[in-house]
Amino acid sequence: MTGFKTTGEKKLMLFSGRAHPELAEEVAEQLGIGVVPTKAFDFANGEIYIRFQESARGADCFLMQSHTAPINKWIMEQLIMIDALKRASARSITVIVPFYGYARQDKKHRGREPISARLMADLFRKAGADRILTVDLHTDQIQGFFDGPVDHLFALPLLADYVASKVGGDKLTVVSPDAGRVRVADRWADRLGAPLAIVHKRRDPDVANKVTVHEVVGNVKGRVCVLVDDMIDTGGTICAAAEALFANGAEDVIVTATHGVLSGPAADRLKNSKVSEFVFTNTLPTPGELDLDKITVLSMAPTIARAVREVFEDGSVTSLFEEQA
Repeated sequence: MTGFKTTGEKKLMLFSGRAHPELAEEVAEQLGIGVVPTKAFDFANGEIYIRFQESARGADCFLMQSHTAPINKWIMEQLIMIDALKRASARSITVIVPFYGYARQDKKHRGREPISARLMADLFRKAGADRILTVDLHTDQIQGFFDGPVDHLFALPLLADYVASKVGGDKLTVVSPDAGRVRVADRWADRLGAPLAIVHKRRDPDVANKVTVHEVVGNVKGRVCVLVDDMIDTGGTICAAAEALFANGAEDVIVTATHGVLSGPAADRLKNSKVSEFVFTNTLPTPGELDLDKITVLSMAPTIARAVREVFEDGSVTSLFEEQA
């Protein structure tokens, strides 16, 4: 005899960083489990200390952290937590990143620039992550940056069904805020059975977040326009696009985005905008100053929880979206 067999069962454990614990608690509730207690604090010089309060030996570990502000701190905390799980003899480590930091830096626009989204993937892999589970990456090719499985979840079914329940399809026009989001907007148009329009814009390459809207391609007069994007940061692009739609005769504008980054002047821009409703998911916490009647936040927790269960049970994450197509 050269060895022996064990009859132990697989064990799922869910861990959370401190960036957005509310979402982790929702996911845990959907799974019928608790989030593993974790001791976490900052030293006086800003260094982060992590210690899990339960053994992770031999467990399939799912570690959730959304990269909200201060983004670099929470990325570092997640990397430290991955390292702690690796050294605690976890059987597998799946990193759940509802909002993937640095996703906008997925290619070189000009010389001497980094590809920071690739660096993020390398950091996760080097720290010990076996798999990444994320929601609505800025571009699909980021999946190829990680040398391992990437489960890419979509908020489109959740957001589109909400919009469809609010506005009749015969009045809707789906609008892409720029040429880069046309493919996503096209999926929305197919799901809602609505026509598609595009706001043509030009961004100043030397000034961050400065956008000039040029023209609207498509008929929006008298229509309820649904502007769709993956994220809203300062709100400049989306509010300028909405103004262009109203200037072209749109009856109303609804804005939807998976990730409400909402930094800097976003609060004032959203408050002062003529847009009737902004719809986000809870992949990121919504800043307190944006507790407005016109902001609706939908939960991605059920979708993330189902994906976690499929991964743990060796099922199909893709099937979650094929069912809803």
